[in-house]
Amino acid sequence: MEALTADQRARAPVDRGERLVTLDFIRGIAVLGIVFANIAAFGQTMMAYIWPYALAHPPGPSDKLFWLVQYVLVDGKMRGLFTLLFGAGMMLFMQRAWARGATRWLQARRLGWLFLFGLAHFLLLWHGDILQLYAVSGLLLLPALTWRPKAKLITGLTLYVLGSLAFGFQLGGAYAASTNPAIAARLKPEQRKEVFESEAKTIKNNADLIHLYRDGSFAQVARHMVFEKAGPSIGQTIFLALVETMPLTLIGMALFELGLFNGGMDPAAMRRWGWTGVLAGSAITLTLGLWAYGADFPFFLTFFVFIGASPLPRLAVILGLAALLALWAPRAIQTALGQRLVAAGRMAFSNYLGTSLLLVPIFNGWGLGLFGRFGRVELFGFVIAVWILMLLWSEAWLERYRYGPLEWLWRCLTYGRIFPLRR
Repeated sequence: MEALTADQRARAPVDRGERLVTLDFIRGIAVLGIVFANIAAFGQTMMAYIWPYALAHPPGPSDKLFWLVQYVLVDGKMRGLFTLLFGAGMMLFMQRAWARGATRWLQARRLGWLFLFGLAHFLLLWHGDILQLYAVSGLLLLPALTWRPKAKLITGLTLYVLGSLAFGFQLGGAYAASTNPAIAARLKPEQRKEVFESEAKTIKNNADLIHLYRDGSFAQVARHMVFEKAGPSIGQTIFLALVETMPLTLIGMALFELGLFNGGMDPAAMRRWGWTGVLAGSAITLTLGLWAYGADFPFFLTFFVFIGASPLPRLAVILGLAALLALWAPRAIQTALGQRLVAAGRMAFSNYLGTSLLLVPIFNGWGLGLFGRFGRVELFGFVIAVWILMLLWSEAWLERYRYGPLEWLWRCLTYGRIFPLRR
């Protein structure tokens, strides 16, 4: 066989034997968890994901209780875990690219294509896309790839805490103004108007979206995304990148370099802070959730609990889960279920977009038209079905092919050439 040139070696992709299986295993769990987190925004509006009274039908006791269960166990945690893994994956990709003589330009190309995938996903299929967020965050963090792990960790934690305080101050202030006339009186007239009209505006916008997704054609939904959602989403993407995605990506990079995912950390220490983070963070989250649940989900209180007060305890859970799953991975991947989770993680890109390709036509009006017909408990049945499908098809596909279908396409676009797909 003819020897590769230096340029060809630099642009060569990672072989299967070079993969870090622990990352694939945790990524498989995260991508399944994201289905659970997102199901409310597939079968109902995105607002129903946050506030039970935004459901297309009046929420029953089971809807409210399931909101609490999902809030404590899933919401934000799986996205956060996935973001840590995104940072770890960026670092792994660059370490191997550097070893082959490549530069950060290769990573930039990779992220540029990821952005285009996400943009198409957002405009043509589903309004909850996170790929653009990852791509923008990754591109902004390219200079940070060469920072020391400690600098990455400290910067990531600092940005995350500041972002959490920003969320808490903004939504806590709105909640306080909505319940305390003395505080509301100190607001400017336009601020007071915004606070006291927010709930009515949200209810109206939510009703319009229910009508659009339940009765609208594909063209009508796409037109809404292009002309009404695309503009505001730019600011939202940048803001979320700064306060959540970039900080967690930096933390993921640092933890990868410090050995969290390859056995380079002290297992006893990982176990201690893993369980401490999960239990303490979950206890605080449960307390917050019970506050909203016990008050029957007032508008501003629910938003404060869901978005404003949850990021800090959520971070403890995310870091704790990462540690515990990294410890469990070497044993778990020896089992049949563990192998299927590894396969799902290796095909996380295909599984993430594949979920939208499957569920959006089921729920939207231009498909089967089931939008708004199911409560949270019934929607969980779809989650179980998608989990089973992911675990079955991922392993079966990888027995015949080298990469997932979208992973293969992304790889070909990144390196600018066609790679063999079939084994």
